[in-house]
Amino acid sequence: MQNVLFVLIGLVLLIAGGSWLLKSAVAISLRLSIPKIVIGMTVVSFATSAPELIVSIKAALDGFPDLALGNVVGSNIANLGLVLAVTVILGSIDVRKSFYTTDWPVMMLASVLFFGFIYFDGNLSRVEGIIMVSFLFFFLVYLLRFQKTAVVDEMPEDDILLPLYKTVLFLGLGGVALWGGSELLIKGAVGLASSFGVSDRVIGITVVSVGTSIPELAASVIAVLKKEKAISVGNLIGSNIFNLLAVLGITAIVSPINVVDTGLLSNDIFWMLGISFLILPLVFFPKGLRLGWRDGIILVGLYVSFVYITIT
Repeated sequence: MQNVLFVLIGLVLLIAGGSWLLKSAVAISLRLSIPKIVIGMTVVSFATSAPELIVSIKAALDGFPDLALGNVVGSNIANLGLVLAVTVILGSIDVRKSFYTTDWPVMMLASVLFFGFIYFDGNLSRVEGIIMVSFLFFFLVYLLRFQKTAVVDEMPEDDILLPLYKTVLFLGLGGVALWGGSELLIKGAVGLASSFGVSDRVIGITVVSVGTSIPELAASVIAVLKKEKAISVGNLIGSNIFNLLAVLGITAIVSPINVVDTGLLSNDIFWMLGISFLILPLVFFPKGLRLGWRDGIILVGLYVSFVYITIT
């Protein structure tokens, strides 16, 4: 009963946190005259990636490097194969040129950089962590200076400029609620899974990676339902970039990461690269510069296949 209560309270906090974070993100975008996708890729994605950062650093310090790596790789797959899929099934998203000239290429570059650092020697060193964090810093500077709107804003006339104190309050409350909600949801889900005799490995590849992606799901679904699709897409692309460059980069700086289970290098990392790459052709086919419900079904199918292959 306690585990069910944790799950329910976690879901309530996630819904509330997603709504508060969205309000603050729109207000920040208006106040600073910054495109919403930039706010989604910075403020919102940083806040929703907090669970990955906390879990990964704690796992590395506690001597569980595979949990840190698996958490990030699994979360990046879940962000696109599950969160983006659910988002576009709920409502199609029209994208603009800067999505495929800047946002997607940087996500792929971060993925390939991580692959190059970890695949050949099974190690992510402090120096490599510093390079990854530095790359993120320069990307953020570029975003804030040059990035243009990448997703069509359906209802700009509905945007509300909140007072500064409310913007900061909603930002803080939203981030804390998303983090607390994900913690409770993970705790409850792990407890339920354990009570039904599900193995630790299955719990790790499903509950933990999906659980740390729940804030992205909550923020993105709420953004789409409230017609703020630019924030939704920016949140997911930004979150994947942040997971690789900041979460793993900072974790490696704190404690260098060594791969223990080679399945991460022979299976999981290729799924991450493949699904990340697939987003580009899906944007262009069957209808140019749009992600629709058919694309969502393809992504969900791939995610289910990944989970099935990984746990069997």
